[in-house]
Amino acid sequence: MPSSQETLAQIHLFSDLSKAELKKIERLMTPVDIKKGKEFITEGKPGREAFILLEGTASVHRGKRLIATLGPGDIIGEMSILAGHPRSATVRAETDIVCEVLDRREFSSLLDEVPTIARKIMVTAIKRLHDLDPGLAS
Repeated sequence: MPSSQETLAQIHLFSDLSKAELKKIERLMTPVDIKKGKEFITEGKPGREAFILLEGTASVHRGKRLIATLGPGDIIGEMSILAGHPRSATVRAETDIVCEVLDRREFSSLLDEVPTIARKIMVTAIKRLHDLDPGLAS
């Protein structure tokens, strides 16, 4: 079975990082399992954490419309933490999920301690914003 660092290194967000940077990230994260069918982010509610999917899939809905299906390597919830705004969508586990969770403080530490990740997260957030409303991010 691969170590946590090996698993993190396989995720696009962390693929360019050194072992020392991966170790810093690993210390910040909390592993969490989410059962199939659980709604773990609710549109309009405050965002307190970000989730990095390691295994499983999640569906993202805005109102009643499916806007994305996410899987291993995807980050969820970063926009709300970055902007300090309520969640822009609801997210439900379509399968059992294994993920790593960062609360707001840990997420800020991640961006401060490993600046190379900040750019990747910002690009991901802007792409997701564009997917939600193409006119906002053009």
